[in-house]
Amino acid sequence: MSNPGIETIAFRMTMNPGQADEYRRRHDEIWPELSAALIEAGVLDYRIFLDPVSDALFAVMTRRIDHTLANLPRTQIMQDWWAMMADIMVTGLDHVPSQVDLQPMFYLGVPDRF
Repeated sequence: MSNPGIETIAFRMTMNPGQADEYRRRHDEIWPELSAALIEAGVLDYRIFLDPVSDALFAVMTRRIDHTLANLPRTQIMQDWWAMMADIMVTGLDHVPSQVDLQPMFYLGVPDRF
């Protein structure tokens, strides 16, 4: 079932070795203000998976087509979160997590008849 008003994207980030427990702890305690900012910007669903062999983090995000996520890097809450996460992730000088967009290769959806 596809919805023309939403899209799903995926990207890869890298966690520093040995930081899985700390990464999970910080996300278990995600700031309510950050969650609210993501939702307000158009995020409908956001999941992050870890490959423990490579420390790669695979993120899958469903967002509204009319999202405003490009505005989040200019907000203090986003800058503060990235600064707090910078010690356990591969980031740029501005603390933004290094990110590689992933290309969709396969999709299986539930038929509308269900």
